[in-house]
Amino acid sequence: MAIITFTSDFGLQDGYVAIVKAKILSLEPNATIVDISHMIQPANLPDAAFLLASTYNQFPKGTVHIAAVDSVGSKGDAFIAVELNGHYFIGTNNGLLSLVADMAPSKVVEINKEESSFPARDVFAEAAVKLAYGISISDLGPELADFKRMIGRSVRATRKEIAGTVIKVDHYGNLITSINKKDFDFLSKDKTYTIKFGRQEATSLNKQSNEAEPGDWFVLFNHLGLLEIGIRNGNASQLLGLKFDSPVWIKFDE
Repeated sequence: MAIITFTSDFGLQDGYVAIVKAKILSLEPNATIVDISHMIQPANLPDAAFLLASTYNQFPKGTVHIAAVDSVGSKGDAFIAVELNGHYFIGTNNGLLSLVADMAPSKVVEINKEESSFPARDVFAEAAVKLAYGISISDLGPELADFKRMIGRSVRATRKEIAGTVIKVDHYGNLITSINKKDFDFLSKDKTYTIKFGRQEATSLNKQSNEAEPGDWFVLFNHLGLLEIGIRNGNASQLLGLKFDSPVWIKFDE
């Protein structure tokens, strides 16, 4: 049986997460359920998409991912199952699952279920167990013609600069940006550069955060290959005054 991961905006104060897990376990007591996060801000689709995009492919192919963020959705939004890059995602047709990867899904189906005020329990849990058992995604319902797509934050890259934004403020207050190492390595060959964020500038990169003294900021490419800005033993978002969608630039000198 495949692994089932669970991501939601339910928080941990209430019993919603436990109720969904109870439903999964009532259907399959031996299910392996891995929590990715339940601390997504309510209906924050970009944050949920970043989290799923950065974690799903660390799991084995065939893993089933429940994405219960803004799970009721807008009126008329269908509950869907998506096959993408060898993984399965279950959620609501609210645009979230279109942001998980740049590639198009192999298949999107509408799950045959009536409306629910608690779809994570009433719809997603059952569908996840079926997919984890190896049931074909096509058996969950008909193909969906109207898959909602959202446009993610893009990076503008030229020979003179890379312009990106903060796409995630993590638990430590570190600022993860949309600027990737591949673009930087290509454009920075034989050039000096300046990284600009807020009122600060950096002219070199760190390899590890511990290269900075406590209270000093560091700039590095993280395990995801994304430019990250932080303050050692401090909260960069608060101390630098930067947040989600704040601009970050890398300027290249000719």
